[in-house]
Amino acid sequence: MPITLAITSHAKERMAVHGITKEQVKIAIERGAKVKQTDGYLTSFTYIKVAYKKIGENTYKIKTVFVD
Repeated sequence: MPITLAITSHAKERMAVHGITKEQVKIAIERGAKVKQTDGYLTSFTYIKVAYKKIGENTYKIKTVFVD
């Protein structure tokens, strides 16, 4: 089932600054190493880190995106 992203304005800005696409965010969520946080998860895949919260069956709220 396809992943749906609800991206915050902050995350959109960070994605633009770092040249990260929605597809890269989806891949990070699907394949990355996940760490539980207070309100969601932090996933790391290659050089991309994504802080997100699952808000539905296949819907994820993307809080921020950055490179490591």
